[in-house]
Amino acid sequence: MNASHELSETQAFLVLNALPNLGPVSLRRLLDAFGDDPLAILHASPGELEQVKGVGSTMSQSITAWRDKVNLAREEQRLAQAGARFVTHRDASYPALLRELYDPPIGLYQKGEYGFDRPGIAMVGSRKTTLYGQKVARTLATELARARFCIVSGLARGIDTAAHEGALDGGGPTVGVLGTGLDIIYPPENIDLYRQVEAAGAVVSEFPFGRRADRQSFAMRNRIVAGMCAGVVVVESDKAGGSMITARFAGEQGRQLFAVPGRIDQPTSAGCHQLIQDGAKLTTCVDDILAEFSYLEGLASTPIAAAPETPADQAGPPMSAVEAKVMAVFAGGERLIPDEIEAQTGLSIAEVNTALMMLELQRRVAKQPDGRFEVVS
Repeated sequence: MNASHELSETQAFLVLNALPNLGPVSLRRLLDAFGDDPLAILHASPGELEQVKGVGSTMSQSITAWRDKVNLAREEQRLAQAGARFVTHRDASYPALLRELYDPPIGLYQKGEYGFDRPGIAMVGSRKTTLYGQKVARTLATELARARFCIVSGLARGIDTAAHEGALDGGGPTVGVLGTGLDIIYPPENIDLYRQVEAAGAVVSEFPFGRRADRQSFAMRNRIVAGMCAGVVVVESDKAGGSMITARFAGEQGRQLFAVPGRIDQPTSAGCHQLIQDGAKLTTCVDDILAEFSYLEGLASTPIAAAPETPADQAGPPMSAVEAKVMAVFAGGERLIPDEIEAQTGLSIAEVNTALMMLELQRRVAKQPDGRFEVVS
C-alpha cells in the first residue's frame, strides 16, 4: 500500500496545503477532479495529475514527491506546540460562507476556540489612519459585537487594530486573519492584541508555519476576510489601499459593502468616497449596518446589549472639545441643520459635520428626515 494511504484525511489536506507551487485555484481543480479526496491526489501518478487543467509537470512532481517537500511530522509538532489545529473545509467549524468561494482555502490553521457560529462582519481600513477613523471603527465594532456579530479583520495597524479592540470592548468574539503563518506576528507590537483575539475568538491563516508576508499573501488574506463575512465595512482607505482589494472581493463574492465617509480633503477617505459613489452603502452609524441584516436568524429583533451603567455625568464615551461645543447648541431642545450649528458655534462646516457624525455614532443626536438634528431623548 502506498504510504500516502496511511495518512488520515486531515493529514492529507495538511500536506496539500503546505506544498509549494499549489495555489487555491489549482487545489480546487484537483479536488474537483479527484472527488474531493486528498488521499487520491497524493496517490495519483504524474500523468493522472497533469490531466487536470492548469497542472503541469512542476506541480505534478511536487505532489508526487511530497515527502521531500513537506515535513509532516514537523508541521504537526508546530501545531501542537502552538496550541493550534488545522481545520479542513469539511469540518463543521470551518466558516460556512467561506465554502461558497470558487477558490476557498482547503483548510485553516486556527488558534482559539471560536466556532464561527455568529454572522461575521469584516472591518478594514488604512494602516495610516486618523484619530477620527480609529474612533469610528472602534465604536462600530463595539456596537456590532453587542448585536451578536463577530468582527473579522487582519490584525494590522490602524483600522484593523481599532476594530479588534472595539469587538473586545463589546464582549464579542473577534477573528484575526493573517497574511503570514500563525507563528509570525506582524506588526510585532500587536502581540498582546493577538493573544486577546485568540482568547476571545480566533486567529486563523491559510499559510503554513514560517510563511512570511508578501504582496500575494496579503491579497489572499483579503479574500478570506471578505469571504467568511456577510458584509465588509471600510472605514478609511485611499484609492489604492489594500482595503479596496478586500472591497473588490466583497463585491465579487456578493457580500454587503459599507463605507464610512470622511473629510473630502483627507487622502485616507478617498477610497471610501469612491466606494460610496460606486454603490456601497454610506454608513454613519451601526443602524445603517443592522438594517441590512435584519433577515439573519436571531438578529431581526435583537437589541444591542446595553453597556455597563455609568454615573449620569459620565454616560457614553467622552466627547472631544468640538463635539461638546456642538452638543451645547442643543441644550434648549433645538432641531438644527449643520449650517445653523456652524453659525452658532463658529466652527467650520467640516468640523460640524464630523462632530455630528461622531455624536450620531455615540447615540447622542439623531438626524431627522428633514435633515435637522436633535438630541436623542
